[in-house]
Amino acid sequence: MHTVIVYESMYGNTREIAEAVAEGVHQADPTASVQCLPLTEAGHGTTRTADLLVVGGPTHMHGMSSGISRRMAAAAESHKPGADAAAAEARETAEGPGLRHWLHDLPRTGSGTHAAAFDTRVDMPRAGGAAEGIARRLSHHHYDLVVAPEGFIVDGNDGPLRAGERERARAWGASLV
Repeated sequence: MHTVIVYESMYGNTREIAEAVAEGVHQADPTASVQCLPLTEAGHGTTRTADLLVVGGPTHMHGMSSGISRRMAAAAESHKPGADAAAAEARETAEGPGLRHWLHDLPRTGSGTHAAAFDTRVDMPRAGGAAEGIARRLSHHHYDLVVAPEGFIVDGNDGPLRAGERERARAWGASLV
C-alpha cells in the first residue's frame, strides 16, 4: 500500500501529528510505502500514486487556514523570542499557496482511492475545525473517506500538542490501514 500524508503546519504541531500518523501506518503495515510531505513539497503527481491520501492542517478562525490567517500566524510567530525554527516554518507556510488552494487544484480521482482528513485545534467551545472542510473537499474530488475527520488538540493557540495526542495520532494512523 502506498500512503501519502500531506500537511500544512504553522507552528509544528500539525507536522508532528502527520509524522505520528505516518508512524502508525508503518507500524500497522511495515511493508507500506509512506510519504509524509509538507504542502509546499506535495505535488499533485505524488497524490496520483497514493492508495491512501491523508491530508491535515491547522484550524484558523474556525476552519481551514486562509492567506490572511497564515500571514497573521507567521507575523505572531516572528515576534516570539527563541522561536526561530517555528518562525521559519510559519514564514515558509505563509508564503505558499495554502491548503485551500492545494485542495482546489487537487485532481479528481477514480472510485476506490481512499482518503482521510485531520486537523489540529484548540479545545474550546465553538473553536471549529479544519478537518471537516478538508474531508468535504476530498469527497468533492471523488476520494472515498475511510474514517470521519479527526481533530487533535493543542494547548493554547500555538501549542504544544496536548499530552497523549501524538500517541492518539499514531493509533489513528494505524487504524487507517
